[in-house]
Amino acid sequence: MANGNPDLHRDRRINDPLLVMCAYALCDARARFRIRWNSRITFFRLVFLSMIDGCTCIHGDAAMQQRSSSAGLTLHFLVFVLAIAGISAGLSVHASAQTRPSASSAESYILGPNDRIRLKVYGESDITGEYEIDNGGQVSIPLAGHIKAAGATTRQLEKSIASALAKGIVRDPRVNVEIAQYRPYYILGEVKKSGEYPYRNGLTVMDAVASAGGFTYRANENKVYLRRAGTGTEEILPLDAPVPVFPGDNIRIPERYF
Repeated sequence: MANGNPDLHRDRRINDPLLVMCAYALCDARARFRIRWNSRITFFRLVFLSMIDGCTCIHGDAAMQQRSSSAGLTLHFLVFVLAIAGISAGLSVHASAQTRPSASSAESYILGPNDRIRLKVYGESDITGEYEIDNGGQVSIPLAGHIKAAGATTRQLEKSIASALAKGIVRDPRVNVEIAQYRPYYILGEVKKSGEYPYRNGLTVMDAVASAGGFTYRANENKVYLRRAGTGTEEILPLDAPVPVFPGDNIRIPERYF
């Protein structure tokens, strides 16, 4: 040091193990989940980094050090709470992005365009059959007309069809609706055979890639761009764990640049 006093100005380095642990925890959470931080998480990060920055320059003045040490426990506690809050918020965002009703639970599945249903009306063979939901979200049923199906479950659609039939010549209709075929999913980008593929229960992104002939040599095999059916934005998800695919999803495999 210029004045020979090593305590007057220390190097601006983080020597506190707790601060280092919290900093690495936040960075690891950001890298692991690859999510877009919302404003609340960004606030936590800014405050956290500001507190670290303020702690790295320690003055040699004895009175200053005494005042700083009196606030040490409070500072460590606040840093720890902010780090945990930021990581927890990141986990919740990541979890919410992955959690959707599974197509394997047919009764809770939300119907959409291009889903195909199997309709059975007891005693009415002319109505019984398979029908596809059109791009407008409706299904055309003889004697019932156009029924809105998109956004409904099979049980809700049963009630709508029964109500429409009851207004016509069918008395006390007994209706059963099942899913005959889920709407397809789509995969494009750096796969060998991009296009539209039939959905099956339990499908993952890697299964979809395999169905499309595998990755090309230019593919980035570490992440995927996924646009869920009914949404207008893509999610960027890591491929270090199985990523579920749902009917109507759009999968895009990006190109790697290095």
